[in-house]
Amino acid sequence: MSRISLTLLCILTLSVGACDRAATESAQENEASGTEIVASGVIDRSQAGELMPVVNLVDLEGAELNTGALQGRPVLLNLWATWCPPCIKEMPLLDELAADYGDALKVLTVSQDLQGAERVEPFWVERDFERLEPWLDTENELSKALSDVMPTTVLYDASGQEVWRVLGDYDWSSAEARGAIDEALAM
Repeated sequence: MSRISLTLLCILTLSVGACDRAATESAQENEASGTEIVASGVIDRSQAGELMPVVNLVDLEGAELNTGALQGRPVLLNLWATWCPPCIKEMPLLDELAADYGDALKVLTVSQDLQGAERVEPFWVERDFERLEPWLDTENELSKALSDVMPTTVLYDASGQEVWRVLGDYDWSSAEARGAIDEALAM
């Protein structure tokens, strides 16, 4: 099987297991019912070397962050949404990851919710994450540039080049995740 066919097969498989943009309130219902969602993502290095898209993000108070200004340290960029059960499942793991790596790795969570702060602020207040910051991509530019699959997480090196990505949710507490991040930080 060719590499392209294999990549397409993996993406199709992940797309089925990850969130659909059409999903809305059912995500919160799944979260409330305690339905367990099995991690569907795998590390994909096929787009290594691609540059991080330059996009202006805003936080809940309206402060701006240009992703082009993030060069200088590695960034783990996570696209998520409040309506996406796998995204919600990942957030505490990403918060723990951010705490464990401290200043060595910027963990950047960017909401793709169309309702913006109206939807994200209550979600954030309820969970009170220790290290994560709520950034909004009000024009969904990152999902257009990277993937419509939620969650999508991309690791960029200090020069802003992609190292690998995960489409779908992933166990960020696993030895595999930590090993892949450690390997990239040692580069």
